[in-house]
Amino acid sequence: MATRVVLAILLCLVACGSSSQLHERRSFREEAQQCRLDRIRSMPPSRRIESEGGITELWDEAEEDFQCAGVAAIRNIIRPNCLSLPKFHSSPMLIYIEQGEGFLGLNYPGCAETYEAQLAQSSRRSSRRMGRRIGAGKEDDQHQKVRRVRRGDMIVVPAGTVQWCHNDGGQDLVAVAFLDLNNEDNQLDLRIRGSFLAGGIPREERRELRGSKNNDLVNIYNGFDQDFLAQAYNVPTDLVRRMQEERSSGLIVKCDEQMSFLTPEEEEEELSESPSRREEISNGLEETICTARVQHNMNTQREADVYSREAGRINILNQLKLPILRFMGMSAEKGHLFPNAQYNLHWSMTDHRLVYVVDGEANFQISDDYGNQVFNERVSRGNMFVIPQFYPALVQAGQEGFEWITFKTSNQPMKSPIAGYTSFFRALPLQLLEQSFQITTAEAQQLKQTRRQHTFLFPPSSGSSSSRRHRS
Repeated sequence: MATRVVLAILLCLVACGSSSQLHERRSFREEAQQCRLDRIRSMPPSRRIESEGGITELWDEAEEDFQCAGVAAIRNIIRPNCLSLPKFHSSPMLIYIEQGEGFLGLNYPGCAETYEAQLAQSSRRSSRRMGRRIGAGKEDDQHQKVRRVRRGDMIVVPAGTVQWCHNDGGQDLVAVAFLDLNNEDNQLDLRIRGSFLAGGIPREERRELRGSKNNDLVNIYNGFDQDFLAQAYNVPTDLVRRMQEERSSGLIVKCDEQMSFLTPEEEEEELSESPSRREEISNGLEETICTARVQHNMNTQREADVYSREAGRINILNQLKLPILRFMGMSAEKGHLFPNAQYNLHWSMTDHRLVYVVDGEANFQISDDYGNQVFNERVSRGNMFVIPQFYPALVQAGQEGFEWITFKTSNQPMKSPIAGYTSFFRALPLQLLEQSFQITTAEAQQLKQTRRQHTFLFPPSSGSSSSRRHRS
């Protein structure tokens, strides 16, 4: 009996301890996320890290706007024939390819290396036809799937997934990443935590770059003893020393030679020419997370979810189009407004939003949930700002049109329009409108029926000097 009592007490203490830790973590996040925003600002990156092969720009996640939404953002500019070194983050990410093309590698833990190629030892240079090498001295290389990415692609990166990117094109590759720091997959704090598996920022340079704010951009191998790592990998200590080096080349490095990889496109070409090979590569992973689709192009006009010949289009990416988002709690929207067109006044019911301007200009206004104007700016390319949940927003494109990408903290976002045929005005009785606004029946009818032929995109008014139709 005494044993049972002691056991019950111990279980109670463990449960109370766990509950206390969970409560402290939730309290910390709730305190950090108090959305008392008197003013929202469009912000440029606060940190700029120059590397040998490109530039890494980070927005300050400690800003009040970003803390409210629990989000962060990074922009990488990778120069031709340069490589963004392998790394992983503690938060799930959505990466939008704003410009250029290249190869992106996502390495999932526990998944098999299903791509096989032969490498010729007699030559250091790679060939685009890696699967058809001839020559003396061959050895096999196996790796996980490498994806070709192009302008307009959105890529989903689960928390802890190792990622790298190589630019094999003729222009800079620009990739904008959105991190959901408040996601359930991240049980640390609301900070950007990038762990590099190669390279990293040398300690002396980190001191110059605002000290502690860059301590997260380091080579994780530095935390281990060289002899200990050498035993773990069963390799010489000299090789481990090279792995731990924090070179001055930074986070993005130049490649000594032109890199190339066995890609899905090449695999399809080889399979179509060899039916017997098609049967051999079946690996039993067709329905697992290892082969989940993580890439979707947001620039395809035929896949637009909202389309107007006079106003523009909107492409939505949610869990219905990309099922992996169901497990991530994230989504995105790509919009293109024609000159002087409007994006309907609306608020989001399910998520915070992080808006990034891809091209053009627009007048953007946001009100808080108390009716105070917290944002009224003309935004342009490269601007980024937060729209908190339930904050109404209204957009009007400038003379050259407006293109933007919106990252959202929900996998199935919902928004409520205030005008148009799906607005709540059309669902209200006329007498209710009359009494609410102290207006006549005709005025109430006008409010209820206004824009009844439009949904989210409104064409420019007939009086606009640039009401001409604009096609992309």
